[in-house]
Amino acid sequence: MAEAQSLWIAIAAAIQTQRDRPSLIQHAQPVGGGCINRSYRLLLDDGSAWFVKLNQLDCLTAFEAEAEALTAIAVSQTIRVPTPIAWGEADRTAYLVLEWLDLDRGPSDWQQLGADLARLHRQTHSAQGFGWHRDNVIGQTPQINHWQRNWGEFWQTQRIQFQLDLAAQKGYRWPNAKALCDRIPEILTDHQPQPVLVHGDLWSGNAGFLADGTPVIFDPATYYGDREVDLAMTELFGGFPSAFYDGYRQAWPIDAGYRRRRDLYNLYHVLNHVNLFGGGYAQQAQRLIDRLLQIR
Repeated sequence: MAEAQSLWIAIAAAIQTQRDRPSLIQHAQPVGGGCINRSYRLLLDDGSAWFVKLNQLDCLTAFEAEAEALTAIAVSQTIRVPTPIAWGEADRTAYLVLEWLDLDRGPSDWQQLGADLARLHRQTHSAQGFGWHRDNVIGQTPQINHWQRNWGEFWQTQRIQFQLDLAAQKGYRWPNAKALCDRIPEILTDHQPQPVLVHGDLWSGNAGFLADGTPVIFDPATYYGDREVDLAMTELFGGFPSAFYDGYRQAWPIDAGYRRRRDLYNLYHVLNHVNLFGGGYAQQAQRLIDRLLQIR
């Protein structure tokens, strides 16, 4: 859809406020890469370029949460993320403005991406336990992040049970899902991870590289959780190159038992895909549930 000129004028004014310099629009070019938001490369008269996401007005809280997540990751000084510049509403539209980064036009240093992710995990901790200071979204689905001390209970109630309840509302049910959900604290009982800042939605579509090979991650669904949730998701949709895992392990070895927990962590994302897209993801969820119930 074509965007109103008044919207672009308001966005340019918001950028100008943050940069304290005049900002006139030269061009707004639609860009692909996502199915949730309308995205643009906004070029200003001073030659600067910005990445702009647009959506319905009720998505403003999601944009605010994304900006806060990117800022939290940036503050750690461990891994590159696009800097959030401005967010707000104009012309009955929610917007988020990020720094424009030219990605994937040079070498891809996957080993460095693994090392940088390990640094993010090692250098961020929460004394409040697992969760975050606010809820956010995973894709378009609400993600609940209430603080909780017990990791198994957090994963059971705020991740798997929450997605199962949403799925039931959409008509998706698995006969043995309750049995699995009841067992989650038991499956995780001997695993006592430290709460670290996780990306939360780390698949290949949410990572890229600058021209010099510097890794970048974006579109986070951040909270404080078990670092293994990020590693697990990198294996869900095709997997990252082996160099990524080499880089991570060299910076921070992966705990014994990770393979046992990987399916449980990825079940969350598969259930979310059931709720977002339906289709074959329901069968994939059933296979994961069956496999997890075989764990003794």
